Amino acid sequence: MSVGVSTSTPLLPTSDTDVVTSAFSLVDYVVFALLLVLSLAIGLYHAFRGWGRHTVGQLLMADRKMGCLPVALSLLATFQSAVAILGVPSEIYRFGTQYWFLGCCYFLGLVIPAHVFIPVFYRLHLTSAYEYLELRFNKAVRICGTVTFIFQMVIYMGVVLYAPSLALNAVTGFDLWLSVLTLGIVCTIYTALGGLKAVIWTDVFQTLVMFLGQLVVIIVGSTRVGGLGNAWEVASQHGLISGIELNPDPFVRHTFWTLAFGGVFMMLSLYGVNQAQVQRYLSSRTEKAAILSCYAVFPCQQVVLCMSCLIGLVMFAYYQKYPMSSQQAQAAPDQFVLYFVMDLLKGLPGLPGLFVACLFSGSLSTISSAFNSLATVTMEDLIRPWFPQFSEVQAIMLSRILAFGYGLLCLGMAYISSQMGPVLQAALSIFGMVGGPLLGLFCLGMFFPCANPPGAIVGLLAGLVMAFWIGIGSIVTKMAFGVAPSPSNISSFSLPSNLTTVAMTTLMPSTTRSRPTGLQRFYSLSYLWYSAHNSTTVIVVGLIVSWLTGGMRGRTLNPRTISPVFSRLVDLLPLSCQKRLHCKSYSQVDLSVDTPAFPEKMSNGMLKNSRDKEAMAVPEEGSAHQGSSPTFILQETSL
Repeated sequence: MSVGVSTSTPLLPTSDTDVVTSAFSLVDYVVFALLLVLSLAIGLYHAFRGWGRHTVGQLLMADRKMGCLPVALSLLATFQSAVAILGVPSEIYRFGTQYWFLGCCYFLGLVIPAHVFIPVFYRLHLTSAYEYLELRFNKAVRICGTVTFIFQMVIYMGVVLYAPSLALNAVTGFDLWLSVLTLGIVCTIYTALGGLKAVIWTDVFQTLVMFLGQLVVIIVGSTRVGGLGNAWEVASQHGLISGIELNPDPFVRHTFWTLAFGGVFMMLSLYGVNQAQVQRYLSSRTEKAAILSCYAVFPCQQVVLCMSCLIGLVMFAYYQKYPMSSQQAQAAPDQFVLYFVMDLLKGLPGLPGLFVACLFSGSLSTISSAFNSLATVTMEDLIRPWFPQFSEVQAIMLSRILAFGYGLLCLGMAYISSQMGPVLQAALSIFGMVGGPLLGLFCLGMFFPCANPPGAIVGLLAGLVMAFWIGIGSIVTKMAFGVAPSPSNISSFSLPSNLTTVAMTTLMPSTTRSRPTGLQRFYSLSYLWYSAHNSTTVIVVGLIVSWLTGGMRGRTLNPRTISPVFSRLVDLLPLSCQKRLHCKSYSQVDLSVDTPAFPEKMSNGMLKNSRDKEAMAVPEEGSAHQGSSPTFILQETSL
């Protein structure tokens, strides 16, 4: 049941006066320049502090000494991209407040990583999340996971740099390639030289700028429309205030179930297994600090979502009072917010520059996280295993070269994005498509002791095939019709952010068509169910293939690669069931003890702080796997 749900794009009131692109004042340029200068200064400070005494652990993992609050703000900033800042208010303006119910998924989407994924990753003292895949399965699975992640992030980071710059150029006349190059170069310098610690502290600064920029728009906008209460009333009168839509149909774009439960899987793919986030958890001083940082993200996410939605409502009320120009009415949805801000803040020197700084803070935080995580997985998963003889100095230099290289690649991908035209939507969609299969791969390893390496590889491939089939099939179908589907059935793509929907009306006009049937119906699956559908595919196919290939019979299984939650669930079963499942050994292993998975890193400088050294000294019985963790061999396997 729904109350006041808008089922079509609201009419845009227009005036006869055309507008020209808004010019920045000198004060606006100064404010924007301060963002870049301060971000660069923070990065260089951490780069040159202790220059010559840095280790690979300090560069890639911030020496595993970060506190809870900076890690939490960095977790928030990593996927709060400029696309989210532009996209969410536009979503509310066009389709109503149904999207606001996405906040219902945040709690489970953060509690589950805190108590399922973080304990496993942290107690193994990993650097790359994909090291887990080698411990649980084998090196081939690790490489498959790493290559999939690199493909996902390389496609994403160029687009997330180019798309906001393009929107800004269209609205303000701000030079497109000057903004792309400036952001790319500044971000590359402080990420490559300062490492993860520089990225985290610049994220903290940029998060505050994002909050401040959005808060200014809400305050000024609400005063212009008579207060937030009046804005809500105007939106309600026009049917924009949505009730709880309890339609269980997964092909409806946004319902309560889709947002509250489909969104959980989307959150898990971001905050549970994505290297950019896992790396931040692992940089925490203690496991407790890592878990607390995950909890601390929850209220921050709610505040960010509320602020974005309020901007959308204020924008709607503003344009009911001050009609749009014809140029604005014909603009793409991702330009609505910029037009609104330039209209709202004109005559207030410095505030337009503050919002642009807010916008580009979102880009900087997301791109720097991509650079750092890509350099880390490339170094740890693709280079170090094959060249373990690298000295500390060589490893540090190579890590910085990798970060610089990915920065240049990002600029190249931004240029490619500018040439892609309609294919741009497919590139943007890829991020959401790949997250689900990777989530399924990690869940397969942590919750199903019978899953084996062949099952993991085949399951991952099946999940990727299913993801691309649905995702690309949806896009091709829409392009073949030459129209975008109606709001109730559109399968938009998400950018993580994955926390925003971006309807590509920049590429295709927004019109409605008849309800799809057959494969077209299948392709209209809501984008929020992509992660759930694709991760389930990986698990089901992986278990079937594992069963057909003998499961873990005769293979060594490290019990520390199984989630502690699994052992607690097994303990609830009758003893006869535990024996049948051959899982009793898990409950007899103390999974709370920190033990490095790869002790050879001590000689390579990865485990330098006292916490790592203490963990290395923990005696273990029956150590067999990687020289550290107790193991057992499953004599029989049962699904």
